[in-house]
Amino acid sequence: MSEAAQPLLEKVKRHVLEHCEPAYIEYERLGEGRPERFQYAPGQLEIIEDLKAKAKAEGLWNFFLPDAETGEGLSNLDYAYIAFELGKNPLASQSLNCAAPDTGNMEVLERVGTPAQKERWLKPLLNGEIRSAFAMTEPDVASSDARNISTRAVLQNGEWVISGEKYFISGAGDPRCKVMIVMARTSPDAETFRQQSQILVPMDAPGVEIVGPMRVFGHDDAPRGHMQIRFHDVRVPEENILWGEGRGFEISQLRLGPGRIHHCMRSIGAAEKALDLMIHRGLTREAFGKKIIDLGKNMETISRARIEIDAMRLMVLKAARAMDVLGNKEARIWVSKIKAMVPERCAKIIDDAMQVHGATGLSHWSPLSEMYIMQRLLRFADGPDEVHHFVVARAERQAFEASADRMQAARAETRGGMLFGGP
Repeated sequence: MSEAAQPLLEKVKRHVLEHCEPAYIEYERLGEGRPERFQYAPGQLEIIEDLKAKAKAEGLWNFFLPDAETGEGLSNLDYAYIAFELGKNPLASQSLNCAAPDTGNMEVLERVGTPAQKERWLKPLLNGEIRSAFAMTEPDVASSDARNISTRAVLQNGEWVISGEKYFISGAGDPRCKVMIVMARTSPDAETFRQQSQILVPMDAPGVEIVGPMRVFGHDDAPRGHMQIRFHDVRVPEENILWGEGRGFEISQLRLGPGRIHHCMRSIGAAEKALDLMIHRGLTREAFGKKIIDLGKNMETISRARIEIDAMRLMVLKAARAMDVLGNKEARIWVSKIKAMVPERCAKIIDDAMQVHGATGLSHWSPLSEMYIMQRLLRFADGPDEVHHFVVARAERQAFEASADRMQAARAETRGGMLFGGP
């Protein structure tokens, strides 16, 4: 981590420990039994706003935008160290205005938005006044291949008319969510990667129907939610398109690289939290005349968790450094490596922590079950494991084939020479 960023990291650690940890306990208590799942209980939003005010006062705000005037200007590498800490508490990222999907949406608007789009949407997002969503995944097609996206947007009399259905739209249930970036097919006759566009759609636009939440392992993640949404001839102005017609895939590449690495950074923080909980439980409970930590292979389980976390951390830091040095596009192999690796291994660590906790680890008395759900969900979000393994394997195959071709050429040039054994 750069020397200049180290004081910020220490401030973030204190903020999470001294403010976010006690605040989350009270936040959860206030939310118990609220009659409307997708509204905040009295006092909950006040807790969030208080955390945000404390963070702003300490200069802990909008860290996620690398080298941008609108953010702190941190490199991806420096932000990684901070995001590790944010992953340890469910309110921490939001308190610093560094929560997904707002981070990705803000980065897109900051890079490709028009002045009018920035004034209407980016400015309140950067100030933490509203929240946003990204609507891409669809129930009727394999959305991991974005070429399949079938939601249509047709230009009529200066307006985009949008029709289709999306699901697992994270954050769209939050009453503070005011705008979505919607991936839609605008140019079906264009070349494959110029058919899709991304369009800004206000949540209150006529024709936007929030059908309800998609439950993950029975959880609705209220009041944020992962919503099913139908677009019934939703009309928005032509100027709501981002970066021009047919540039949806290009925009996706802008947001997905940072989004994926941010998920991995926070996941490692969650794994650290799970390890702490595992050790604490093992030291404070006894069975069969021993502390639980000394039963079976629990000491080895703790060792393996520490080794895995340190290995994942190094991989993520290397990916962050690659993004800083090479750029997001050139670093995509490293990003795919960690996206395929980190959620799977973090889920295993959390699963082991649940086992040490016994039945309590599966219940609402422990944060572990919700932590596990998030990691399992991340094996689909921003590209399923299989897509990332394919990206990595394809690069390996191409490198091997290129090397084999060079070796074959070298053999041909030295045929009959001593290097490969003469006649």
